Amino acid sequence: MSLGGVVLLSQLPGCSTAAADASKKASSQSTGGAGVASTASADAAGITDAQTNQSQTSQERQRKVPEYVFSYADNQTGNYPTVQAARRFADQVNQETDGRIEIRVYPNAELGDEDSTVRQVSYGGIDFCRCSLSNLPDYSEETLVLQLPYLYEDRDHMWRVLDGEIGAQVKDSFQGSGMVALSWFDAGVRNFYTTDEAIHCLEDMQGMKIRVQQAELAEDMVEALGAEAVPIVYEAVKDALQTGEIDGAENNWASYEAMQHDEIARYYTVDEHMRVPELMLVSSATWEQLSAEDQATIQRCADAAGLYERELWTARETSAREKCLREGTVEIVLPEREKKRFRDAVYPLYKKYCGDYAELVEKINEIRD
Repeated sequence: MSLGGVVLLSQLPGCSTAAADASKKASSQSTGGAGVASTASADAAGITDAQTNQSQTSQERQRKVPEYVFSYADNQTGNYPTVQAARRFADQVNQETDGRIEIRVYPNAELGDEDSTVRQVSYGGIDFCRCSLSNLPDYSEETLVLQLPYLYEDRDHMWRVLDGEIGAQVKDSFQGSGMVALSWFDAGVRNFYTTDEAIHCLEDMQGMKIRVQQAELAEDMVEALGAEAVPIVYEAVKDALQTGEIDGAENNWASYEAMQHDEIARYYTVDEHMRVPELMLVSSATWEQLSAEDQATIQRCADAAGLYERELWTARETSAREKCLREGTVEIVLPEREKKRFRDAVYPLYKKYCGDYAELVEKINEIRD
């Protein structure tokens, strides 16, 4: 196999181990004769064995072909916190495995939208992805509990839940799904934003067409508040706002700014209805190829990436809010008494979605206290 063929194979997402092994063998064979020639030349020039060996070692590192080349999908832009954390994760794994494992990050939904990529991960078509819990209930019912509207008191409360026993329990619930949950990512708090009329109270929601994620819980939440839920993929929201197909949407400050929704929907109502964390996931088919040592390395790097993403997220959310406000966004912060009306309106959803997990909800409430 030529070296040109090696490069082409390794550029494919989910490049197989067999291809990588063949590439590695081809690389080794193609350099064997060159090593002898260069040593003879070095002896003739009076270069020491130590210098020759050091030079050869450096050349071998440069020629090294990864044993594994994995794909990692994210639907966010290249400078988004989750993508930056993914790249940090990929670099750390590559360094800690001495180049044996290469992870190629594909942002901007290059490998498909979020729902599509998580399906591909579940059957091994993609190796890694970052996914919102809103797209994961089909793989773990427990994820529904963690995204109930108005569940968390604040950001610190959510992280006490996710970093503790409950978060570990939810990650373990992915057994049998075709995926392994590696680490938690922050996605901020979701709020409503609208184009023509601002939301100041529950009555203002009546009859509005609000874009939601393609998830039944999100649809039911908006309907419970009196609006019409319009499920649209994330990448199509801006066009829907521009054409008037929807009156508004709901998301965090960073996404609102990154996708330029602030240019069209100027009214941003802070009601903090959902904190929907995200997960870094790996395909079980990929995970089971790896040795226990490599699995431990990837888990350690994933944990570090999760902590790094939280730092990036806090900074990004703050800067996005400040930028939007400078450029004309009108921020409406619901008073606590009005927020309670919103919370009471959606409370029936707790029984509908999590009746079997009432004890888990109670544990989360206890952590709040």
